[in-house]
Amino acid sequence: MSGNRTFTMIKPDAVEKGHIGAILEKITAAGFKIVAMKYTHLSQRDAEQFYAVHSERPFYGELVAFMSRGPIVAAILEKDNAVEDFRVLIGSTNPAEAAEGTIRKMFATDIAENAVHGSDSDENAVIEGAFHFSGREIF
Repeated sequence: MSGNRTFTMIKPDAVEKGHIGAILEKITAAGFKIVAMKYTHLSQRDAEQFYAVHSERPFYGELVAFMSRGPIVAAILEKDNAVEDFRVLIGSTNPAEAAEGTIRKMFATDIAENAVHGSDSDENAVIEGAFHFSGREIF
């Protein structure tokens, strides 16, 4: 999955507000191909495991509670330079600092409820994709 694939989640806040379709449209319009996708709900344990890298950070408990409060859409996306291009498309973690036209500028509420997750490296894209999808679910 290295190099041309990345992982994303449409987070509970964006799902609750009905932004799934609009966010997927922005993603595909930017040239990403969806090679795996599911509508699912992270349990508290799933969220703890997925975000274990942040377990020592002060926001960890809030992050786990937020990510397990409602359904998400998990997806693996494909495009040349996928990780970097997707990070540009989603914008800054803080939507107040995100560039106009980015997903977070358009759909996020604040730094904690920022609509989407995007992998920060090719290595993490592989790990995160494998957390959510088996090989037979990726096309």
